[in-house]
Amino acid sequence: MNFVEQLDPELKPVMERMPTDRTLDLTKISAARARMKKLVLEMLATFPEVEGVSQEDHFAPGTQSGPPVRVRTYRADDQSSKLPALYWIHGGGYVMGDIDMDDRLMKQMVKRIGCVAASVDYRLAPEHPFPTPVEDCYTGLKWLFAHADELGVEPTRIAIGGPSGGGGLTAGLGLLARDRKEVQVAYQLLIYPMIDDRNATAAAHAITDPRVWNRESNRLGWKAYLGRDGGGAEVSPYAAATRATDLSNLPPTYISVGTLDLFVDENIDYAQRLIQAGVPTELHVYPGAFHGFDMFAPSARVSKQFKADRDNALKRALHG
Repeated sequence: MNFVEQLDPELKPVMERMPTDRTLDLTKISAARARMKKLVLEMLATFPEVEGVSQEDHFAPGTQSGPPVRVRTYRADDQSSKLPALYWIHGGGYVMGDIDMDDRLMKQMVKRIGCVAASVDYRLAPEHPFPTPVEDCYTGLKWLFAHADELGVEPTRIAIGGPSGGGGLTAGLGLLARDRKEVQVAYQLLIYPMIDDRNATAAAHAITDPRVWNRESNRLGWKAYLGRDGGGAEVSPYAAATRATDLSNLPPTYISVGTLDLFVDENIDYAQRLIQAGVPTELHVYPGAFHGFDMFAPSARVSKQFKADRDNALKRALHG
C-alpha cells in the first residue's frame, strides 16, 4: 500500500490537491521560506480574526554579544489575575518559519487554555546553526521568567511547546533548562517533534513523497542546523534530543504525531524512553495522518481530535 492509500479518508483529498513540485525543496532555502510563508498566509486569510486578545513585541537582551531576541506575548484583554503561560517555538525544520505564522494559533491558545502565550523569534539555520537557535530560545525563556510578574504570569506554571523543528527545539530547551537549573519548566508539549538527526528509522526511509516533509528535506534540514550531515558522532543532545543518554528529571511531556509522519518512529521511541526514565508522558499517534496535517486540514475529524487532545492535556497540566 502506498503513502496516499494509507491516508485518513478526509486527509486524502487534501493531499491530492497539494502541488507536487517539491514545495519543501530545501536545496534553495530562501525560496522554500518564501513558499512556506505564502502558503501559510493564504491559509490564514481564510479564517476569521480571533477577538479579545492583544499582542506585544518585547526584546530580550542577547547573550555573548548576540542581538536581542524578540518575544511576542499574547494576553486576553480581560485578564485580571496571574495565569500560567505557554512559551511557544514555531516550526519550520530549523530553517523556515517565523512568529507571524502562529499569531492566530497563539491567540486561540490564550482563549482555549486560559493562559498567557509567548512566542520566540529565534534565528534560523543555515545562517545561524546550532547552538544559536536553541540558545535564542533559552534567552527568551529566561526573559519570560524574569518578567513574569509584569506580564501577569505565574512563574511556576510555564509550559514550553512547539511543532516539528520547534518541537525539536522544545525538547532541546527542556534538557538545557534541566541541566542549567536557572528556570523551572512545568510541562513540555512536543508536537511531531524533529529530534533525531540520524534519519535512520523505518519511517525516515519510507516517507519520500515530495508534498510532505520527507527523507530528503529532513536530511537537508539537519545538515543546515548542525552545519554538517546528521548521523555523525558527538551530536549534542541539545540539538537532537534523542542523543541524550539521561532523560530523568525532565518535565511531564506530551507527544503527538501521525502514523504517516517521518518522525513517528523517533517520537514513539522518545516517549518510551521518557517513561522508562520516570517522566510522566502522554503519547498520541493519529492513524493516517501526515506531518502538519492539522494545519493543512484543520476541519478534518482527526485534526479536531488532535487539537482537542492537545488542549485538554495542556489545560490539565497548567490548571490541574
